[in-house]
Amino acid sequence: MSQQIPTSLEFDPTDPVALTQALVRCASVTPADGGALALLDAVLSAEGFSVERPTFSEPGMPDIENLYARIGNEGPVFVIAGHTDVVPPGDLAAWTHDPFAADIEGGVLYGRGACDMKGGLAAMTCAAIRYRRENPDAPGSIAFLVTGDEEGPAVNGTVKLLAWADARGERFDHCLLGEPTNPAAMSDMIKIGRRGSLTGKLAVQGVQGHVGYPHLAQNPIRGMVRLLAALDASPLDAGTEHFDPSNLEVTTLDVGNPATNVIPAQARAVFNIRFNDLWTPETLAAEIERRLREAAGNTVRYEVSFEPTNAVAFLTKPGPFVAMAAEAVEAETGKRPALSTTGGTSDARFIKDYCPVVEYGVVGQTMHQVDERVAIADLVALERITHRLLTSYFAAAQQA
Repeated sequence: MSQQIPTSLEFDPTDPVALTQALVRCASVTPADGGALALLDAVLSAEGFSVERPTFSEPGMPDIENLYARIGNEGPVFVIAGHTDVVPPGDLAAWTHDPFAADIEGGVLYGRGACDMKGGLAAMTCAAIRYRRENPDAPGSIAFLVTGDEEGPAVNGTVKLLAWADARGERFDHCLLGEPTNPAAMSDMIKIGRRGSLTGKLAVQGVQGHVGYPHLAQNPIRGMVRLLAALDASPLDAGTEHFDPSNLEVTTLDVGNPATNVIPAQARAVFNIRFNDLWTPETLAAEIERRLREAAGNTVRYEVSFEPTNAVAFLTKPGPFVAMAAEAVEAETGKRPALSTTGGTSDARFIKDYCPVVEYGVVGQTMHQVDERVAIADLVALERITHRLLTSYFAAAQQA
């Protein structure tokens, strides 16, 4: 499954624009690798990193190749994490540039994965290389955790890569994950946590019958409306110091009834909850069940189930590492970034079990969109910010 390692590089490995272009040109749509990990292997190996590319498997899931690299034999260990897989490009005719050509026009680099997150990973890789070239004898270690399964099921990726590294005795002190965290400008936002995600499926049973003879039927839609109203009747919470209020959104509602004169037998709904650190999946499911039970009484027949989830709410509490990251951003952009827990899930939910993790990357306005792109200036800025953070981090470790 592993791609052959390039024998030579045709670009400067400290140039974040060139490395981003090279990665974007690897058509690594999940679960395909497209040569992206082989490219990173070549770049890091040439700089003295030891590199391994374990492949993980799971019944019913595609095999996924991952990459672990490290330089240095002592602590502290600073981890750079990310993913090389991307979502499909969609309608190719809708793109103004080939999604895997990495064209540059008007100071902007176009391509699938340009901002999510090959650009971020490239800039951080270049920063690590530049730091090690400038400080070849510096104490401490830099490690890379890179997966090809973040945009997919996330089963054979980071979660297993972390367990694999842990079983080998690898220990990590802090991690920077290069997701595109900034809403509009590079000075906007650092993610210090993420909300959890819980999906529920609700089915209300009725009795099918003729619309003209309602006394011989029971319409499940009335019961469904009643139950969904109960779920939405009052907020789940008011939020916490670092988290917005939890929100429940109904994502599908269906009765599967093509006839206009038939009362359906069943109504179905799916809902998703993004929850804060006041809840666990278990306590949240119990609260949903309580609300449904009270609303249903003895008149609505229903079933509710919840999909398994590994997306729990977590927080990297503000402290020296978070402050150091914020100071690096401010020093390069002139503005202190906000500390946020908004947005969807990421592989930080796995990393947080092994070490404190913060997320920072390029502007993410076009992630997953047609004409996904990243500003050249933002790639340069992220390389400088990461280099400054590495310099401050290891300098502080020497003084400790």
